[in-house]
Amino acid sequence: MNHHHKARSTENCNHLNTPTPRAQKMNDMSELRQVNAASQHSRYLKNLFLRHPHLATRTAQEATHVFTREQMLTQLNASNCQNEEELSQNLRSLRQTVMARLITREINGLSDLNEVVTTTSELAEVAITTALEFLSQPNERLGEPIGEESGERQELIVVGMGKLGGRELNVSSDIDLIFVYPEDGNTNGIKSISNHEYFTQIGKKLIRIIGDTTADGFVFRVDMRLRPFGDSGPLVTSFAALENYLLTQGREWERYAWIKGRALSGDAKGLMDLVTPFIYRKYLDYGAYHSMRELHSQIRREVARKDRFDNVKLGPGGIREIEFIGQVFQLIRGGRNKALQQRPTQVVLNELVQQGTLPSDVVAQLQEAYVFLRNIEHRIMYLDDAQTQMLPTNPDDKIRLASSMGFNDWESFRHRLDEYRSFVTIQFDQIFALPEQTTLNGGVTETHIDHYLDEDASRLSQLGFQNPNDIQRRLNALHDGSKYKQMPDRCRQRLDAILPSLVIIAAEFNNPDLTLTRLLDLLEAIGRRESYLALLAEHPQALKRLAGLYSASPWVSEYLTRHPILLDELLDFRLLHQSPDWKALGEQLRSDIQALHDDTEARMDCLRHFQHTQIFRLVSQDLAELLPLETLSDHLSDLADLILSVAVEEVWRDLPNKHVEHPKFAIIGYGKLGGKELGYASDLDLVFLYEDEHPNAGDIYARFAKRVVNWLTSMTSAGQLYDIDLRLRPNGTSGLLVSSMEAFEQYQRTAAWVWEHQALTRARYCTGDIQIGQKFTGIRNSILCLERDTPALRAEVRSMREKMLETHPALPNDVKHLRGGIVDIEFIMQFLILAYSAQHPDLTANLGNIALLDTAAKHGLISHEAAQHARVAYRALRRLQHTHRLNGSQLDISKVEAISTELESVKATWRSLFE
Repeated sequence: MNHHHKARSTENCNHLNTPTPRAQKMNDMSELRQVNAASQHSRYLKNLFLRHPHLATRTAQEATHVFTREQMLTQLNASNCQNEEELSQNLRSLRQTVMARLITREINGLSDLNEVVTTTSELAEVAITTALEFLSQPNERLGEPIGEESGERQELIVVGMGKLGGRELNVSSDIDLIFVYPEDGNTNGIKSISNHEYFTQIGKKLIRIIGDTTADGFVFRVDMRLRPFGDSGPLVTSFAALENYLLTQGREWERYAWIKGRALSGDAKGLMDLVTPFIYRKYLDYGAYHSMRELHSQIRREVARKDRFDNVKLGPGGIREIEFIGQVFQLIRGGRNKALQQRPTQVVLNELVQQGTLPSDVVAQLQEAYVFLRNIEHRIMYLDDAQTQMLPTNPDDKIRLASSMGFNDWESFRHRLDEYRSFVTIQFDQIFALPEQTTLNGGVTETHIDHYLDEDASRLSQLGFQNPNDIQRRLNALHDGSKYKQMPDRCRQRLDAILPSLVIIAAEFNNPDLTLTRLLDLLEAIGRRESYLALLAEHPQALKRLAGLYSASPWVSEYLTRHPILLDELLDFRLLHQSPDWKALGEQLRSDIQALHDDTEARMDCLRHFQHTQIFRLVSQDLAELLPLETLSDHLSDLADLILSVAVEEVWRDLPNKHVEHPKFAIIGYGKLGGKELGYASDLDLVFLYEDEHPNAGDIYARFAKRVVNWLTSMTSAGQLYDIDLRLRPNGTSGLLVSSMEAFEQYQRTAAWVWEHQALTRARYCTGDIQIGQKFTGIRNSILCLERDTPALRAEVRSMREKMLETHPALPNDVKHLRGGIVDIEFIMQFLILAYSAQHPDLTANLGNIALLDTAAKHGLISHEAAQHARVAYRALRRLQHTHRLNGSQLDISKVEAISTELESVKATWRSLFE
């Protein structure tokens, strides 16, 4: 009874899911229309269905589904191939099946570009790996290839280049392959042959199985011309031979080609470890502009010679130009930015938006154009399964193409195509414009450097140089010096091209001699670094920005000359003048460092490049008067906190024998860092604390702290991060490098000097374990709120100030030490905090001296007028100090005299408190 009921129920359910005869007929008609539409567009598909009617039926039934890699493998595995001929036939049958469905889906709007290129790329990968696996089966006669160094079995690495490497393959494209194997050696069979000979045999068979045209067509045409030495080179190459070739023979266009290189089999990591340094330079490689421009010029000449302007790939505004736009930035920046070492064109373009290299609206239109052009390319290929990107000239084919792209007629289609190509050409020309086409002052100067090197200095005098003879001697010294003569030819040519423009630009500033002298120091420093010279030669607009910075500040000019990698920042003033988002920047920094894995030096350099870049951006905004000094100091302090935080994370990650996942450790900032009044060249006053019950905690955190200090202070090829001062720790230089929380608190309560409690007023938690940071804040506030003998405290602070005056006299041009100046105001505030925080705990807040002066006035500790005068004086003197250090100019005494009333008020406040 139950079985019968169950059977009836199942039967009823099946009946409900079974289409009615009418519905089935309509479904069949819909499938038929899809196949017919595809056949009407593609003569190749029409002929294929005539030869294989069963394929038309299968395609109609399965057209609504994507053809997956798993289905490809299932179809191949269904027939157990016994020989190469059977494998060849099965692979061609698979291609026909995949192509039939791809064409049907795309012509009927069931797929998109991503599906087409992914499916085609997977077909190629499946075909290659299946054939390679079949051909690599060991046999008794030859055995297996064995490496002479490792003694391990060797495997052929088939490298997909071009669009196959990027998984962007065309439906009727060649596949560009390179065959590589790790080690030379011999096979271990009865008849031993060299690994080179063995892999050459496999390579030839692989090409034949995939590329030969038989009665069933081909799988993919195979192009091996990208291998070392091209057609004249050996078919297969060992790692050693490939590395030697790239080092001694590798050309610029091969770097461009290898961007897309991807191992489809074998030791992919070993290959990329070998090839990546050839593709991507460690520095910013602006010489890539020149190389890519030359390569593109060759292509354009070829197009013009063969009348291929209607080629949607190679013609003006075509697919290749969009690819070049992405790839030139990969070559320039990919060595420093791992995110740009990706292969697909569309992914790279999106990454350029994320990094602010290209505007989002421009990339959005480039992406639209790319998809439009690639869709055209495929529909052209669908017509006859021919490897062509030429627009059709046959009227019928024009109608087919326009209709398949969704246009009613050829004219409207052509109009849209021309719009896209025109936009691509404009963007391409802007990026690859020759330097001479970018004017500096509304016109191109024809002046040659020789015009400034002759005996007559009148030209320099006319430009406005104050000591033209001295400038001429300096130019001659540069041009005739040994450094110049030892430069590579291309560096000398670049330098000669830059110099005339720099002379003219420097003359526009009010200190032309000083500006040009500083710029010549830079050119001497980077003279053998073609990439930096190329950056300036390729971007003349950056020269004016550079000269403006070198004119404004000796500190900036010295900083840039020490860190020329920052020249890249001159190219985009949007980034230079962008307010820092420290959270987002921290995430990006951590991501960049994570991509460097276990390369300690590279991670340390990455941290340094990041810090230098942020400082340069801040100083640019500072010189443009976009940042109040207080805001600048906040940013510099936030930057230091971030650098400390990342250094702690990275050093702990590398520390051997860790006993906890996260260190129970914190860094406390004192002085300018603690008070968030950091300057560009300030050192960091630090104290290290830990709270950990582990029996060896003291030793563990001492080792850890030493490594943190090493990360911060070591001079690497990228420079240094900070000078570190650790003398404010308990017991100073004789004390332990790291203190436990208990020891720190005990020292502060029982052994610390008054000056150490003064220092504590400007101390704060910077990074590390947040709970330790909170405990430190509690201890700090508790110490500051202790009841003190006010007369004794007053005498101690006054005595300390008098000792300071013995070594730093109160000179009228020393804004820090003059009476009523910065130190006096700081001592006044520190005394008030220590003397009265027990009654007024809000004095312990780490708000900075300006805000705390208000708090003191609110409690009647000083008058409101005195607080206001002190605030004005403190702010004005800090600005004078900052400007003096940045500009290198003599301190303007008149500006000190302008606040004489405020300074006298501070002196009066001092007398009222201490005398």
